[in-house]
Amino acid sequence: MANRTTEHDRPTSSAADRARPDPRSPALSQLWRYSAYEALLTTCLLFGVATAVRWVIGASPISRAIPGIHLELLVVGVVVGLLLAGLILSPLGKACGGHLNPAISLAMWRFGVFPGRRVLPYGVAQLAGSVLGVLLARVVWGPAVARPPVVYSALRPMPGWSNVPLFAVEAASMAAIVLLVGVFLSVPRLAPRVPWLVGGLIGAAIAGLGTITGGSDNPARQFGPAVFAGRFGFLASYLLAPLVGAVVAAWLLGRFQHRTVLTHRLCGPPGKDASHDVPP
Repeated sequence: MANRTTEHDRPTSSAADRARPDPRSPALSQLWRYSAYEALLTTCLLFGVATAVRWVIGASPISRAIPGIHLELLVVGVVVGLLLAGLILSPLGKACGGHLNPAISLAMWRFGVFPGRRVLPYGVAQLAGSVLGVLLARVVWGPAVARPPVVYSALRPMPGWSNVPLFAVEAASMAAIVLLVGVFLSVPRLAPRVPWLVGGLIGAAIAGLGTITGGSDNPARQFGPAVFAGRFGFLASYLLAPLVGAVVAAWLLGRFQHRTVLTHRLCGPPGKDASHDVPP
């Protein structure tokens, strides 16, 4: 009888302990894994961007063979657009959603198909991938990445522009992209084409806005390059404008479109029954 324990003798966990997420839980382990995928994919994207700018716009035989900055930007846009579509369609992109852009992750949350608690980890991972991608380009291609006109592929608006018009154009451009992505992801037969839609729209933004705003449409696109180049004057606009544009576009789509966005994955729903594509 002396060794008998009662319910009052058993150790109990506090409310804080019960609320604390178990790092071994499947949901948390998936979050870490998918955030790591986003970081790796964004690293590849920024390495590709810096590489394209280094060889197409920087001093190289390729740049000397292409007449004029507008044609150079068109080539960069095509290369980056194809790379982006390929990353979205890659096994890692299909697993995590292939956002590669904090504004896309935010939009997917506002569409109601992506948990809000995952937006910040994805965003941090994407920004970290941006830094790593530029660092990798510097290691691989050497000092040419740091010298003008490449300067780590950092963007800046056309001369005479302030943060106000830059913010407006970047926000409007991102809003248009998110609206089209939301419409395509609401239609089962169009959803699988979203990778090519996103790649084409980003490529068009680079070609069309490259000499005006740079055509970023992605906070991660500018973050790493700006950090290495030390260009912080317009960084707030490049970071915040796409987020604002994404939120406005998601609100407009929810207000005027009666269809429901089917998935947060830019490659489209994974199964036949798109309505059951619940984010992991």
